[in-house]
Amino acid sequence: MAQTLRRAAALKAIWNALTKSGGPSLGKRLVSMPRMFWYSVTGRYDGLGRLVLITAATAYVASPIDLFPEIVLLLPGLIDDAVVVAWIAGAILSETERFLLWEQGRTVKPVRVVDGEVA
Repeated sequence: MAQTLRRAAALKAIWNALTKSGGPSLGKRLVSMPRMFWYSVTGRYDGLGRLVLITAATAYVASPIDLFPEIVLLLPGLIDDAVVVAWIAGAILSETERFLLWEQGRTVKPVRVVDGEVA
């Protein structure tokens, strides 16, 4: 159940990024990734766990271990890769947007002025 929800969230993030205007551009997302990794590793940003999962999924798809399902099962092995790659893409889009919002909130602090009288 949880895996289905995560997969649906990843696909939704991909769909939103491709169809919705107003979000961060692909260029902004790509430029923000080194900062996101650095802030995560140094503990300033809380995305380290998610970045580790994205890195592990990328390593799985790129590793020789992943060749076994393709050799034995062919189509299900390829579908497995497609699902993992879709999740990676959605997770990167989601995490970079979350990081950019965090970074914007961290650097821009709105000033609130409350009108009132001192008694």
